Amino acid sequence: MTTKYRRVLLKLSGESFSGKASFGINTSILTKLAKQIKQVTRRGVGIGIVVGGGNIWRGAKAEENGMDRVTADYAGMLATIINALALQDALEREGVITRTQSAIGIQQVAEPYIRRRAIRHLEKGRVVIFAGGTGNPYMTTDTAASLRAIEIEAEVLLMTKNNVDGIYSADPLKNHNAKKFDRLTHLEALDMHLDVMDATALSLCLENNLPIIVFDLQAPRSVERAVIGEPIGTLVSSEKENG
Repeated sequence: MTTKYRRVLLKLSGESFSGKASFGINTSILTKLAKQIKQVTRRGVGIGIVVGGGNIWRGAKAEENGMDRVTADYAGMLATIINALALQDALEREGVITRTQSAIGIQQVAEPYIRRRAIRHLEKGRVVIFAGGTGNPYMTTDTAASLRAIEIEAEVLLMTKNNVDGIYSADPLKNHNAKKFDRLTHLEALDMHLDVMDATALSLCLENNLPIIVFDLQAPRSVERAVIGEPIGTLVSSEKENG
């Protein structure tokens, strides 16, 4: 079976690493995820990954408790590096050659983020994990995912959710009358203030015509199905593609 995309950017939330727990890293979940990614790489698809850090650190919560916002955000970047290293280990145990690049300097455990080097890794069939967000405070890992996807010339941004199979008009876990969207344009998602990603990240995708697929990570073979081009989750794309 052929794939629809030759290079993708996969965005993983920190919460997806902890499973049903409220914090921490669930190694069995990482192993299952690594096996999925392995199947994608076997199809010859280049895959970059941006990881969040919400399973370890919540900058917004720390700020509410009086912590300086910039300090809280940098602490969150460190949390993403921990998750990146855990995922790298899980992938390498599955035999997947992986490189972690960090937007903030931490040379003992990760390469610095260099765009040309990242693309070269992808050309050699390696998985590249992007940690440290954008390296700047006030920027979310959603924004980092959009930015890295554009930089590495990914054809699609795969946004994973936990136990939510796409974009809805309201939170489907709280509102049973919420309507699921199969397709949306970037502008529609922005105008309706839907819970896709933050506005900065979504605007980046709009300006660069980068399609987004939002789907449930826990669904069977979800990442592989998205790469193949099977209908899954919600597609957010340009007006032309959506029409």
